[in-house]
Amino acid sequence: MNATLTTRLANLRARMAATRTDLVVIGPSSHMIYLADLAPHGDERPVMLLVSASFAGFLMPKLNVDSSRQHTDLPFFPWSDDTGPDAALEELLTATGIDRTAPSIVLDETMRTDFALLVLDALPGATRRFTGDTVGYLRSRKDDAEYAAIKASAVLNDAAMAAGFAALRPGITEREVATIIREFYKANGATPEFTSVCFGPNGAFPHHHTGATELKPNDAVLIDTGGRIQGYPSDMTRVGYLGTAPEGFADIHAILDRAVDAALAAARPGAPASAVDKAARDVITEAGYGPNFMHRTGHGLGIDIHETPYITATSETILEEGMVFSIEPGIYLQGRFGLRLEEIVIIRNGVAEIFSDMPRSAIAGGA
Repeated sequence: MNATLTTRLANLRARMAATRTDLVVIGPSSHMIYLADLAPHGDERPVMLLVSASFAGFLMPKLNVDSSRQHTDLPFFPWSDDTGPDAALEELLTATGIDRTAPSIVLDETMRTDFALLVLDALPGATRRFTGDTVGYLRSRKDDAEYAAIKASAVLNDAAMAAGFAALRPGITEREVATIIREFYKANGATPEFTSVCFGPNGAFPHHHTGATELKPNDAVLIDTGGRIQGYPSDMTRVGYLGTAPEGFADIHAILDRAVDAALAAARPGAPASAVDKAARDVITEAGYGPNFMHRTGHGLGIDIHETPYITATSETILEEGMVFSIEPGIYLQGRFGLRLEEIVIIRNGVAEIFSDMPRSAIAGGA
């Protein structure tokens, strides 16, 4: 196991001790990638990583063991289709050394329910919760290597975004622009994560499905896109227009830019995540568009493009150094256009540092 994974496992055990957790049970998920750099084949066959204070090992189908052994030196407890996983799980639970009378266990919230029930059936006296104060807690605080990977992904995303806006012309479709952006990622060693291209009134749908809509002069354009390199994704939204901006565009853009700045100023170590949401929302509400901002201000980003912390009006999460999240206020005017400005930031050296180097100014496409 490399030094990073050894440190992460040690940090998890420290969190387990602090939270009085006897056992952490992880399925084939981004949590497993984080702790073991392993992404085993996922189907209905139970796969789990169990971590206790003194032991860590995998329940693994026999047909996947040899391949998985190339990626980890943690022990495997294999099982075959003709015998089932129960005996192997029993051996693994015994190896963990936990007191099985009334253990406190953490279950991977992304794991299949039938996997979780195998563990709960084997530990009928257990109290259980999800990973928020153990693995989730650790993942929300990025280390230097994660910072470097997210920064590299963001810088590449700047160029991908620029390529998408450079392609704007009358008659081009949303889908064609999305293809240009995705091909840019591939040509530069990245994997496309997602691309949402919205022309004209489609921008008023916060989760618009990119389609066959053709671009017309004076249409507003919203592009929300991200690619993945070094295991970490990017995510950014920029807006512009073709030819001349539609009426009201500049005013809405200016409001959103102020909302982002307000949220950036509120994002400090020790502040609740809800204060960041409030700072952005207050700017938009005071401008008269409160009902037109109908989603949270942001989400965490790491191995997953959406992970903790979530920047919502009700979040009690206290921001700390190393936390990475989006700030993305939007104003959506049905039948006209919708605008959103999104930055990914990290709490670093006491402030919110933006990963992207691309200005938030509106981008004018040539008619």
